[in-house]
Amino acid sequence: MNRQEQKQKTRRAIIDAAYSLLDEQRSLSSVSLREVARCAGIAPTSFYRHFKDIDELGLTLVDEAGLALRQLMRQARLRIASGGGVISTSVDTFMEFINANSNVFRLLLREHTGTSNAFRAAVLREIQHFTQELTDYTIATTGLSRSMANLQAEAMVKLVFSTGAEALDLNNEQKAQLALRVKQQLRFISTGALVIAEQDSTSKR
Repeated sequence: MNRQEQKQKTRRAIIDAAYSLLDEQRSLSSVSLREVARCAGIAPTSFYRHFKDIDELGLTLVDEAGLALRQLMRQARLRIASGGGVISTSVDTFMEFINANSNVFRLLLREHTGTSNAFRAAVLREIQHFTQELTDYTIATTGLSRSMANLQAEAMVKLVFSTGAEALDLNNEQKAQLALRVKQQLRFISTGALVIAEQDSTSKR
């Protein structure tokens, strides 16, 4: 392994160590540099070869978490293209993500309302990226105007994030019931947007 590969491996170990330290009791602000270094199996001084400080690491975690979530929903759209229902497949994919990456989602959820302005802004950017992708997808598949598609996307994203927060502490049966409920709620939003768009179109004729 050359020096660059080793550097990337150590950087990855630091990121993974930080994720592993986050749980329902701990936020980024309560994790220390020394803890992360110890968990990653490196000396604290080695940390600074990869990140300026713990805040820079935190911003990297937020960026990775948002990217992971967006990539997952892109995979959901591929599953939809192969014959799955849009809402049902998207919710199922999202719930799978939470089950497999609870600490990643906790990070986004907690730092969205956390004490760090930088972390809050970073999470907001990730949510906006997520909303924009859903807006573009909605326009392409429904023909809604951009303003209407964006309103629908914002409502859906807020509902899904709220559902994710609720799902974190549920057992599998409760999660399944929650998924059914949110699918119905998302259908309400989707149908309502189409009805309102049709009403607006009719009133302008």
